[in-house]
Amino acid sequence: MNSTTIKSSNFWAYLQLMRPANIVTAWADILAGFGASGCFALMNQGIIFSVGWLLLSTTGLYAGGIVFNDVFDAELDAKERPERPIPSGRVSLVGATLLGSLLLSVGIAAAFQVSFFSGILAFSIALAALFYDAVGKHQAFFGPLNMGICRGCNLLLGVSVNPVIVKEYWFLALIPIIYIAAITTLSRGEVHGGKTSTGIIAVVMLCVVMTAILGLGFLNNYQLLVALPFLLLFALRVLLPFVKAASTPTAENIFAAVRSGVISLIILDATIAAGFAGFLYGILVLVLLGFSMSLARFFAVS
Repeated sequence: MNSTTIKSSNFWAYLQLMRPANIVTAWADILAGFGASGCFALMNQGIIFSVGWLLLSTTGLYAGGIVFNDVFDAELDAKERPERPIPSGRVSLVGATLLGSLLLSVGIAAAFQVSFFSGILAFSIALAALFYDAVGKHQAFFGPLNMGICRGCNLLLGVSVNPVIVKEYWFLALIPIIYIAAITTLSRGEVHGGKTSTGIIAVVMLCVVMTAILGLGFLNNYQLLVALPFLLLFALRVLLPFVKAASTPTAENIFAAVRSGVISLIILDATIAAGFAGFLYGILVLVLLGFSMSLARFFAVS
């Protein structure tokens, strides 16, 4: 194997470490939050640059958090998932640590280019992600909540284009918090299988999420009828795999449900975006689903 091949192989391993398909779902969070910010109708060069900085920020924050997840799990993965980049030896522990640190730093710095508030929010997301990787994921209750908080704050990071609106719509973060908590709860059985009771809890939480979307219809500037087609697509895409995993909690069924759930976060974001910023904007966010699914053919999502 020549040096070019080795370098190419290493580059691919580092890409695998960052879970590119998942990063696209983080972009959808930002775009959904931006739709809720009320700035879509006021589009100008400054706003476009702000959204660009926030997309770069979430890329660094999400990828950095994922990298550190594998750093902290290196010993466990050596037993349960030896094919992953670190335990397989394709990425060194030091190299992964440096990459994760760089990515989180870029994520925080990019957010500060938008506003001080955005920067502080990004810094908080980075801390929450590291806490989850090191401690939170080992806690039965707080672990799923911790991961959900990371994604809920990521949605608010998109809203922070207009910081005043964050104070009004802070509760939007509860939707991805509950949804991601449901996925994280279910994912505990990916390797050895899970329990029916855990699957039922995840399905109930998913139903709460869909009910919360319907509840947004009470807001004056949320067009529920515009969002309904997206919500229906979301239900069709996620509910069946979750129910199947709950009724027959094998590792295979749980893996399929988690995979579908993670990628379908884009549909959830598109549902939020469409209600606030219109049908075409929802479609714009939904386009990311195809991109993420294409990447998921080559890169793991969990």
